[in-house]
Amino acid sequence: MRNRDSSSPIHAERPRRRRHAGARRLGRAAGPLLASALVAAPAGATNIADIYAEALRNDPVLAGARASAADQREGVAQARGAFLPRVSANASRSQGRSVREPGMTEIGGMQVPTAGRTTDTSRNSWGASLAQDVLNIPNWFLYRGAKASAERADWDLEAASQALIIRVAEAYLGVLRNQSALESATAAEQAVQRQLEQVQQRFDVGLVAIMDVLEAKAEYDNSVVARIQTAGNRDISFEGLRTLTGQPYTEIDRVAEDMPIVDPSPTEEAEWVAAAMSSNALVRARRESLKAAERQLKAAFSAPLPTVSASVSYGGGDGSSSFNGQVFQDPGSSSVNYSISVNVPLFQGLREYSGMRRARLAVEQARHGLLRQELMVAESVRTLLRTVKVDVVRVQARGEAIKSAEAALQATQTGYEVGTRNIVEVLLAQRRLFQSQYDYAQSRYDYLLNLLRLKEAAGTLDERDIADLNSHMDADSPVQLASASTSP
Repeated sequence: MRNRDSSSPIHAERPRRRRHAGARRLGRAAGPLLASALVAAPAGATNIADIYAEALRNDPVLAGARASAADQREGVAQARGAFLPRVSANASRSQGRSVREPGMTEIGGMQVPTAGRTTDTSRNSWGASLAQDVLNIPNWFLYRGAKASAERADWDLEAASQALIIRVAEAYLGVLRNQSALESATAAEQAVQRQLEQVQQRFDVGLVAIMDVLEAKAEYDNSVVARIQTAGNRDISFEGLRTLTGQPYTEIDRVAEDMPIVDPSPTEEAEWVAAAMSSNALVRARRESLKAAERQLKAAFSAPLPTVSASVSYGGGDGSSSFNGQVFQDPGSSSVNYSISVNVPLFQGLREYSGMRRARLAVEQARHGLLRQELMVAESVRTLLRTVKVDVVRVQARGEAIKSAEAALQATQTGYEVGTRNIVEVLLAQRRLFQSQYDYAQSRYDYLLNLLRLKEAAGTLDERDIADLNSHMDADSPVQLASASTSP
């Protein structure tokens, strides 16, 4: 899938980037290719590269995926900590006093008075210890499982980044779709208005019946309603861009009319499916989930195995005591202890065996989840590839349909002038022409969006596709929000 058609506005394939490039790329506001597209873009209306750059910074869905990936990477750091030595230190100081009150004691059958006594003691102690696991097989598998979970989160982040490109394209092209509907409705209204004026003039001189005037008036009223509705839909669609970026927009660039519509390359389904199996982000995430589950299973099976740990500790202390004014100093002592311990779990209340069963079921679940994802992706790739090919043919056919509708309208108008056609047939011919123009515009947007979705399914979609599409933007006649277009 290395061959690329240079005439295509969005290349069908490119060499696969290094693993986790998406995770590193999304840490920046936008990649260098996107930045160069922004620099080259003319000032004025917002283009799709501008909106994508804002979405990278502000989209909450992508921000959540970034946080999830960072969380999983912290899990790796925690699992790695089980292999590092554990060092602790302690120090203490204690003081005490004991008081003996004066009294009488019996010595040789005689009561002898005894003096009171106060004893003060103080003690200082300190120590440090270091412990290190020498053999702990479950921790090793848990660490490897944490790494697989982090890999899965990175692929989930890659999938979220590609989904953002699709959401930006859907919202952007949604505005253009509604704009084409508005232009078709406006053109229809103007044409019907002119037709109504001509019919009225012909009626005034007695060339047509009142029925023709009524038919034209009804069609005109309907065209006004259609234009108002499509204008509202166009303005509402701008809100989809605000949802992605948090920024309001008043005008955006159109897609240029000369944008090439070509078949994706390569054309063979097998190559696209093979690429998807190796590069699709969701498939790769499922594979990493399976790895994590398998390593969790190994950790569960190794839980009954012995663990070996070693430790060394050092401690010391000194103190003093006083008795009846005399102070006795303890010179202090210190000690160093070394130990190696072996722990063999013999019975843990059957928790290990239940954990093994759960881990085995988790592996089965992950394996079936991977198979399901592969089947879904393969189906999506085949369907989208065929859809894009149909889109190419449909765009060409609808371009020809416009020419046919124009010729039919001209013939119908001529027939109406000479009396062989009625006003209803003229209005229907006009409607077919405007519908053909609208369908042609929609088919171009369908082609662009389906091609992006195909590349997402194949796992090759990235910001370079936005830059490619941005190079086919036309800033000469931007789509404007109604309030912006009517402002002085």
